[in-house]
Amino acid sequence: MRIWNGSAGPLGAMAKGLARAPGGVVTRGGLRERTRLAALLAELWSQTVLARVGGRAMALGYVPVPVPERLLIAPQDLRTGDATLASEIYSGRFAFAGKVMMLDGRTPFELVPPSVEWAEALHGFGWLRHLKAAGTTIARANARALVGDFMRDPGKARAVAARPDIAARRIISWLTQATFLLQDADHDFYRRFMRSLARQVRQLRRMAGEAPDGYPRMVAIIALIFAGLCMSDQPRLLKAAQKRLGEELDRQILPDGGPLTRNPGMLIELLLDLLPLRQAFTARNQPAPPALMNAVDRMMPMLRFFRHGDGAFAHFHGMGHTQADQLATILAFDDARGAPVANAPYSGYQRLDARSLMVIVDTGPPPPAVASWEAHASCLAFEFSSARQRIVINCGVPDVHREMWRQVARSTAAHSTAVIADTSSCRFLQGGSMTRIFGAPIVSGPKSVEVQRGTRNNALLLRASHDGYAETFGILHQRSWRLAMEGNRLDGEDVFRSAADAGPLPSEAFAIRFHLHPSVSVERLDDPHTALLSLPNGEAWAFAAPHLPLAVEESVDLAAAGGPRRTSQLVLAGEVARTPRVIWTFVRTREAQSVPPARPSRA
Repeated sequence: MRIWNGSAGPLGAMAKGLARAPGGVVTRGGLRERTRLAALLAELWSQTVLARVGGRAMALGYVPVPVPERLLIAPQDLRTGDATLASEIYSGRFAFAGKVMMLDGRTPFELVPPSVEWAEALHGFGWLRHLKAAGTTIARANARALVGDFMRDPGKARAVAARPDIAARRIISWLTQATFLLQDADHDFYRRFMRSLARQVRQLRRMAGEAPDGYPRMVAIIALIFAGLCMSDQPRLLKAAQKRLGEELDRQILPDGGPLTRNPGMLIELLLDLLPLRQAFTARNQPAPPALMNAVDRMMPMLRFFRHGDGAFAHFHGMGHTQADQLATILAFDDARGAPVANAPYSGYQRLDARSLMVIVDTGPPPPAVASWEAHASCLAFEFSSARQRIVINCGVPDVHREMWRQVARSTAAHSTAVIADTSSCRFLQGGSMTRIFGAPIVSGPKSVEVQRGTRNNALLLRASHDGYAETFGILHQRSWRLAMEGNRLDGEDVFRSAADAGPLPSEAFAIRFHLHPSVSVERLDDPHTALLSLPNGEAWAFAAPHLPLAVEESVDLAAAGGPRRTSQLVLAGEVARTPRVIWTFVRTREAQSVPPARPSRA
């Protein structure tokens, strides 16, 4: 087992410039590091044990789940189905997570999955909504046949199918598509379906507490409540699961509406489940739990907080490509439709708005260890957009092949902030049997993040600092943003200070990175400190940094639609002791044009 310091290592041309130093065993402060690691593992283990014991204490593990005589309701599915994909499934072509498998006379469950992500998609049964969208007799018969195949034999990926989060997604899929599946079904299929559903709910009831913190655990509990509402004769299951849901919502949805994991994408996924759950209580003429109603009310404003002008969510802590249709569906339930909040102190984010300009900043420490298995080393990273044009981004994570990119995506170098000595501001647990149990949580990172905001001279001001580099290098990083109220300028400042009172700064290299959206074209000027940024709508911005020469390097937008996409990054590199203060500025030099000028397409 080792602790990875967040360096990305060489990943080829697509990742050039993100980071180059290989990860390795941490040797600084060995005894102190081992002590911290032992404490972390003890915390992770105790949380796992408490989750299991908690499930029994609340009677989740022992609640009887009889085979239902009938289904009382079929919940609404807010995720969009695509009827064109139904014909592919009927022809035996199963395309999930960037991989395509042909059945060739076999069931899909007999195939050796090409990836874990493919197996997750198959066994989650979310693809049933595509068959329902087709709405044909053939599609219904195909859906019943595939469900029957699974009930007979889950096949090669039994371990994936049995995972609490995957079992929960499958139960929810079967319940939401039950009317479609069971219409005109014979009695034998109906009874087998009910017995299988009850068996899966019993298994999930026992394993819900073992699901990883965050969305996997939440969806497991939500599935149990759906089962209690939809299946007849389940009052004890419903009562126990409701109690568990209330506790998890109070713990995992923070007072300002952000998630404990700090991943904005969790809001979308969770609301796609919680909104139909709220409707299901109404359909059963039962009051929805107050904790559910309060959580939804807190989460809705945060959707607008993370949303750029083009509708995409900011890329922080595991957020990938934003599914515009899903977000639009959720926002249709938002009755308030008010302006987003500017300050989310519990979630650890700040937002600045001036006319068409928007800045979103990560100003929080990493989430608790048990909820940090997908968190990033992104403290003081920011994203910047003008109306519908994103300018500065973080790399994000891809929808597929996440494991291949996971280390580089979580590193500080994959975010628009300062990196010291090619080392991330957080360190992650890597390797060994513990990571197979707990994933790769954050072992250490910023503990103290100080934030100040205000207004001065017709501008919005934000200043924040973190101590993520204090223990390793003795350096504090402070960053300031000044957004002009006129909506035409963003000024920034990065300051490196000694963590020791009046102590000297070490001679460590730093790189301040500004990852650009793939639609932004960069033109170098004669001045080595300046670059011109051209946007698709004809708008142009100048970037200037008077203290250091500016480099333009390759980067990658991992969260782009369709997979990772090549882009550029602006890099200001120097030495902490020689240049402890760096000033940089984005200034609009040309307004958007009604007819954008022709530009060569980018690869």
